[in-house]
Amino acid sequence: MSFASLAGLKAVVTGSSSGIGRAIALEFARAGADVIVHCHRSRDAAEQTAAQIRSLGQQATVLQADIRNSAALPEFVARAWQALEQVDVWVNNAGVDLLTGDAAKLGYADKLAQLLDGDVRSTMLLTREVGKRMTEKGCGCVLNVGWDQADRGMEGDSGELFAASKNAIMGFTRSVAVSLAPRVRVNCIAPGWIRTAWGESASDGWQQRVLRETPLARWGTPEDIAKLARFLCSPDAAYITGQVMNCNGGAIR
Repeated sequence: MSFASLAGLKAVVTGSSSGIGRAIALEFARAGADVIVHCHRSRDAAEQTAAQIRSLGQQATVLQADIRNSAALPEFVARAWQALEQVDVWVNNAGVDLLTGDAAKLGYADKLAQLLDGDVRSTMLLTREVGKRMTEKGCGCVLNVGWDQADRGMEGDSGELFAASKNAIMGFTRSVAVSLAPRVRVNCIAPGWIRTAWGESASDGWQQRVLRETPLARWGTPEDIAKLARFLCSPDAAYITGQVMNCNGGAIR
């Protein structure tokens, strides 16, 4: 069996119709996992991701759910279990897009509310719901998504808002990993400057800042995050839990 193989495992990746989530879903399929592709509204894009997973020889199912609605989360988890019969890996990647989505037009307080619902509360409640089911089964792995600058700070409204929400997720990961041990592992990836939709259209000033602040002198890609996610969710990472791992090209500021 190859290193970081996910052969025979069943995975759910929230927010996997595009960006980092899509890259993780495809990488999991390359590693041998069947995958549930989750979206809120982007059904067509999610179906395209699912079609690519099937082309890799793995099973794929698309589920839609608004993870900001806490009352709907238990049903979403139940639907995922029903579709796959079991879930071995759950990735909480979905979150609010404050940079290029509709939420970018909101005021500070409304953006904060969106992040607390769409990122923090959903990650916490889904992890607990999934963790309970995995514990009953006897094993499993949950992966959350933070931000590498959350614990060292970045100026501006977005920096403040993302630092607050992602630090909450990172701290929660460390604690819930203890709660769910030894049967369920929980880790968190903290991406750095990743070229997703915002990075593609960022100004020249931001492009230069990324190169200046990143020792490896390039943007990260969704695939860079996906490869780390594959390892952390594989049996080869069986002794790793409660960790927040930066994937940021060496940035230390």
